[in-house]
Amino acid sequence: MSAFNVDSNIARASTIDKSVYTSPEFFISAKEKIFAKTWQYAGHNEQLQKTGDCMPVALLPGYLDEPLIVTNANNSLHCMSNVCTHRGKILAEHACNVNQLRCRYHGRVFDMKGKFKSMPEFKEVENFPSEADNLTRVSFFEWSKFLFASINPIKPAEVFFNDMMQRVAWMPLHEFMHAPQHDKDYLINCNWALYCENYLEGFHVPFVHACLNAVLDFSDYNTELFFPYSNLQLGVSKTSENCFDLPATSPDYGRNIAAYYFWVFPNMMFNFYPWGLSINIIQPLSVDKTKVRFITFIWREELRNTGAGGDLDKVEKEDEEIVESVQKGVQSRFYNKGRYSVTREQGTHHFHRLLAEFLG
Repeated sequence: MSAFNVDSNIARASTIDKSVYTSPEFFISAKEKIFAKTWQYAGHNEQLQKTGDCMPVALLPGYLDEPLIVTNANNSLHCMSNVCTHRGKILAEHACNVNQLRCRYHGRVFDMKGKFKSMPEFKEVENFPSEADNLTRVSFFEWSKFLFASINPIKPAEVFFNDMMQRVAWMPLHEFMHAPQHDKDYLINCNWALYCENYLEGFHVPFVHACLNAVLDFSDYNTELFFPYSNLQLGVSKTSENCFDLPATSPDYGRNIAAYYFWVFPNMMFNFYPWGLSINIIQPLSVDKTKVRFITFIWREELRNTGAGGDLDKVEKEDEEIVESVQKGVQSRFYNKGRYSVTREQGTHHFHRLLAEFLG
């Protein structure tokens, strides 16, 4: 795996080997080496307000494809496998409200925390039931109304999310309401990692996003690295219009902050604007195909379509054109690696270092 080594000194470093974006072997191995060990967005709790509410979740559909279920058991949320321990039937196909989980195949019953309760025609079975007959509990994390799960977490969720949580602790996230009419999926002909690294630098903004560049002060655009698993790009406005009304307790107080662009390894973006939040989930589909989900939470509807968070669809399509072109370019026989801008590509360097660590 020496091809994946990335020097810790950005001034000396070369970018990660292009096979990360072109190799089917990398794409397959990343499933267990990266995505099964990290945290993934599992939804929000607006569907789980009452005892008995159940929400099936497909963790990274098209890639991890792990069927989970989140339940409300006496006003406490629980996450577990959504697969019956008898013959593997999916338990809950749709959101519902129930007193217990019953498999529609052979009638096996579990309580709302996943513990086996009963099974018809099993009186003669020896050493039954056992722990293996309970639904497997899945590592689960709640941040305000946002829910996350991990199959085999390398670290607790707080290690991934704490820096972001502290930076926006002043925001009333309970007031952010899901607006499904503004959600959108994009299918892009590029590797998932290429899409992420494009997001992780503002270097391209003046060259690719004319409208965004008209709003943001590129000279004051900077990246903060939160080791080991996240970082932040601060979008500072050229004027005080369409900016956050920051409290004095915020470390950014006194600055014209138009956007917080948080990234959490490996594939989650949390873009906070004065109007609310756009969560972007990057879903690998194949070595050169990716789905990007924009999930929208509105805080102040009257501020939508203004400032840095105004025309997200236009910005997205501009990014798509670039990354699809790069995907073609990295397959060239004449390209292998590049170098980093020390002042503008710290986020991409951080990402590549993590890719190298996990692949190694």
